[in-house]
Amino acid sequence: VAGLMPDRLGWEPSRITEDLGLVVLGMHARSDNPELHKALDLGLTIYSFPELVGELTANQQRLVVAGSHGKTTITSMVMHVLRFHRRPFDYLVGSAMPGYERMVQLGTAAPTVVLEGDEYLSSPLDPRPKMMHYQPHGTVITGIAWDHINVFPSKASYEKVFADYIAGLQPGSTLIYFEEDPALVKLVQSLGGHLDCKPYKAAPYVVEDGYTFLKTSLGKIPLQVFGKHNMHNIAAARQLTAMAGIEKVDFYQAIASFPGASRRLERMTTGSGQTVIRDFAHSPSKVSASVHAVHEQFGADFTAVLELHSFSSLNPDFIPEYQGTMNAPAVAAVYCSGEVAQRKQGNSLDADFLVKAFGRKDLKVFDNLQALQDWVRIQSAYRPLLMMSSGSWSSWPWEKEISEW
Repeated sequence: VAGLMPDRLGWEPSRITEDLGLVVLGMHARSDNPELHKALDLGLTIYSFPELVGELTANQQRLVVAGSHGKTTITSMVMHVLRFHRRPFDYLVGSAMPGYERMVQLGTAAPTVVLEGDEYLSSPLDPRPKMMHYQPHGTVITGIAWDHINVFPSKASYEKVFADYIAGLQPGSTLIYFEEDPALVKLVQSLGGHLDCKPYKAAPYVVEDGYTFLKTSLGKIPLQVFGKHNMHNIAAARQLTAMAGIEKVDFYQAIASFPGASRRLERMTTGSGQTVIRDFAHSPSKVSASVHAVHEQFGADFTAVLELHSFSSLNPDFIPEYQGTMNAPAVAAVYCSGEVAQRKQGNSLDADFLVKAFGRKDLKVFDNLQALQDWVRIQSAYRPLLMMSSGSWSSWPWEKEISEW
């Protein structure tokens, strides 16, 4: 996709001409987009991006990672293992990876493609989930935890996406699923009879002196990642890489050097030597997994801060899904920009409501950035700090400041 950007930004219908063979429509374009209207008026062929990906990968072994959480990390793990062993592959991943110039590579002669399969809608003209376009030979489903309330207003509507995905998989293809998710197991049992279904759970591991080791037949293998959810991810990645011909011993050799996906439990250090962990967690299941990972690795004496930024996390009807997710840390706080809440939901969030929704009476609630900044800097001096957000902390570049903390 490199080289496709125009000379200048902005929508210009004059760019859309009848000699174009294909127009690719992204999810973030609005239905009233002037370039889209021009393409429709001219009768041009219009693909969503995932539809194009499906076309470009039609002749490859397609390995897809789907589910509510862990997609980017598992996809990154599979990519790391294949690259470690010099196996050619194409890929589509949801976050920047160290050593990769881009988040997508398609159209090479590689026999295998690794795709992160998002359940979000494909485009304004195509309401199908993105993952429905890929027709995988092998797929992981990590779990089903309700999210994207703006698109899926109920748990039932969200679960139906995965029901349709499972039912639509090609007969004989491999479904690798997390066996400890009751909703997912129920769908697999009722709809997966035409598939080769393989359950997985956390890979055996141990935490010793703040370091995490895989427990294998080859002995203990040190890891750079930590947290039980990452042991789930490793187990899923192991089964998916096996489909690409990677032997177990070769997988263990490679996974030991996996540094983690960008902004997923990413360790940093303050100027005074204290640990800060940057994480992308924003939905309830992801927040819970990240909080428990840090608790397991560092003990209970840490501070966790969550920015409510996504549409779902700012919705008063959805926020009670966070109940109990911030109970493990010694100190916990939530930040919600009043401006962002007003823009996305039409009103700010009441502190008392958030305290009750999260189920923690001593939860700190901030809607003022300066107050949050002052408090976080103080907290960072006393204990490890977990900073969770899919946003930008109201454009606060704290990662660049921690050397002075």
